[in-house]
Parts: sequence; structure tokens; C-alpha cells
Amino acid sequence: MILNVKNETDSLKTVVLGLPYSIGKTPSIEETYDAKSYESVLNNYYPQESDIVSEMKSFEQVLKKYNVETLRPELKENCNQIFSRDVAFCIEDKLIISNMISDRAEELPPYSGIFSNISPNNIIKLPAKARIEGGDVVLYNDYIFIGTYKESDFEQIKTSRTNTYAVDCLKDLFPHKNIVPLELLKSDTNPREGVLHLDCTFMPVCNHKAIIYKGGFKHDSDYQFIGELFGKENLFEVSQEEMHDMNPNVFSLSPDIVVIEQNFKRLGAFLENECNVTVEKIPYHEISKMGGLLRCSTMPLVREM
Repeated sequence: MILNVKNETDSLKTVVLGLPYSIGKTPSIEETYDAKSYESVLNNYYPQESDIVSEMKSFEQVLKKYNVETLRPELKENCNQIFSRDVAFCIEDKLIISNMISDRAEELPPYSGIFSNISPNNIIKLPAKARIEGGDVVLYNDYIFIGTYKESDFEQIKTSRTNTYAVDCLKDLFPHKNIVPLELLKSDTNPREGVLHLDCTFMPVCNHKAIIYKGGFKHDSDYQFIGELFGKENLFEVSQEEMHDMNPNVFSLSPDIVVIEQNFKRLGAFLENECNVTVEKIPYHEISKMGGLLRCSTMPLVREM
């Protein structure tokens, strides 16, 4: 398999979609490792597996509708395999194996069958101290945006997923790219006060526009940089509540086709009316209660212009 991923919007040819089966029991408060799951467990509305299965089947149907080759990891019993984005991610023709938090280490082995179809020379395992997850890596042609957390309490904050050492590693691997670290606000217990990954607060769509939540960034200068790069008139600004519902975490099948959660009414109108794209609206609200949404469920391997 020849990998090719340079941005978030080129026409999708091959993708890995996570699995919704045998996700295990509802975690205790102490076992949660993201703020949305913490909130869901605390309020007793953590999703049921049957609902998750139904929602992921809707997503799979859309992928098949557009003839996207859809691969799946092997099933591991009693393991949450929904969010394939964080296990590994592609940049150009390279597959970067993530160093996820220890709670998620068992998610990686079921992908070995898929990875065996990729040249070993194009698979990169970062050093163990390079902490990173795919949700923090957003591609925009010559730019690689990386959500980071730089504070000294990195190891104490469960939602701290990507460190500066990982950013330096990617700079060494892709010296021809503009690597832009964006420091994120974090919270383990309040999903309105912090963001888990960069793709929960910022996402390019339609080639030259982007969805963004200003309050997800620790520094206003990072938000301003994105505004200058895309043009403020090309930013779709989401509210705190829309961020909480995960509006930025959409998934583009091409510059002209975007998959969103069916309840994102304002975003859907923007994409249809301002971007003039086809919007595929599917149910994914139950999965959002686990800290991720559409982009989180995917690992694109091949996109073509």
C-alpha cells in the first residue's frame, strides 16, 4: 500500500475505521481518561454498545456510498477500539505509530494486519518519551499543526496527550514542512474548560476554510495565527457549547463532501451555503459522550487530489 495523506480534505481512497464491538464495561470515574467520558459516567449517560454499533454502521455506509476502501482492525475483546485516529497517523507516505497514554496501549496490536501491507521503511515508531496521539495532528498542505501541552504537570493531567519532544521529532522527520505547535487548554473533568485533542477545537474544511473554537487555545496568538493564515472571514467560529458537542470533529471525504453529526444544524448550514459542499449528516451523538467523534474514528491512509 502506498500511503498518501497531505491534508484533511483531499479525496479519500483508503481509511481505517474503528470497531464498535466488545468495548467492555462502563468505566468507573477513576478509570475515565478524558473529560467527556468523566462527564458521561458522572451523569449516568455513558453510551450503550448497541447505540455505538448503530452509529458506526451509519458512518460505514457513508464511506461505502463514496467507494472509500474501508479497513477495520482485528477485534480485541473488552477493548474500546472506536477511536482509530490516535493509534497511528499518516503524514505524506509515512505512518507514525503513536505513543498513547498507557490506558490505551492495548489498542495498537489489532492493527498489525493492516500495517503489514505497508512497507516497513514507511512505518515510524517514535522514541518512547515522544508522547503523541493522532487527534493532535492536523494537516494543511505545507503546514502540520500539533496540539500540545507544555506545563510541568504533563504526567499528572490525563488529557495531556502530546508533548514538545514529539513536536521536535516531527520537525526532524519533516524538515520541509511548517510545523506549528498550538498549546491547548486541558481539563480531566470539565469538557467545557479544556480540549482533549487539537481536532476537538480546530479543523480545516473545503480547502481554504476552517472550523475553530477560540477558547480551546491557551494563547490568543495561536488563534490569531490561524486567522491570518486562513483569513478571519473563512473561519467558522463555534461556541463553547458547540465545542462541547464536538462540532469541529467532522470528517472530509473530499473538498466537496463533509460528514457531520446530524444535530450540528448551524455548522451544516454553513457548509452547505457558504462552502457549497455536500453534507452527509449521520447520528453520532452517543459516541461523542466518549470524548471523540467522526475524525477520531478514522485513520486515513490514502488521499488523492
